[in-house]
Amino acid sequence: MKKFLFDLFPLILFFVAYKISGIYAATAVAMAAGIAQIIWLKLSRKPIEGMHWINLGVIVIFGGATLWLKDDTFIKWKPTALYWLFGSALLVSQFALKRNLMQKLLGEKVIMSPHAWSKMNISWAVFFICAGIANLFVAFSGHFTEEQWVNFKVFGLMGLLVVFVIVQSIWLGKHMQPVTENKGDEP
Repeated sequence: MKKFLFDLFPLILFFVAYKISGIYAATAVAMAAGIAQIIWLKLSRKPIEGMHWINLGVIVIFGGATLWLKDDTFIKWKPTALYWLFGSALLVSQFALKRNLMQKLLGEKVIMSPHAWSKMNISWAVFFICAGIANLFVAFSGHFTEEQWVNFKVFGLMGLLVVFVIVQSIWLGKHMQPVTENKGDEP
C-alpha cells in the first residue's frame, strides 16, 4: 500500500494543486513531484523502476510543452500518451519481438499456459488503448469541463484500472496453474 501511494504521489499533488491554483500550477507541481520521486528513490538507494522513468519522461515532455506554450492541450494528452505507450509496448513485444512483457513481469509469481499469457498481455494492451481513448473523449469532446477532465484523470481512470485489475484477477484465478515446490527430499 505504501508503494502504491508513493507511485500516486505526483497524481495526488496534481489534483490538490489543480483545486488550489489551476491547471498550469498543477502541471508544474506534477513535474516537480515526478522529479522529487526519482531523487528520493536515488537518495534512499531504492531501485528506480522503468515505470518511474517513463512517467517522468512523459510528464516532463507534455508538462513542459503545456507550461512553455501556455496550452493545456498537452497535459490533457499526457495520460493518453502514457497509456498508448504501455499498450504499444505490450503489443510490439508480443507480436514483433515474440516476447510477453506480462509474463516477464509476473512469470516468477504466476504460472500459466503460453495461450493464457498471450490473452493476458493482449487484454492489458487493449485496456490501455481504450483508457487512452476514454481520456481523449473526456478531454476534447466538448461535453466535459476542464475540472471534470481532472476528476476523470484522477478518479475515473484510476477507477477503471481498479475494476480491470479485479476482473483480471478473477480471470487469472481460472487460468493459473498451481505452483509445485520441490523440497529436495521427495523422489
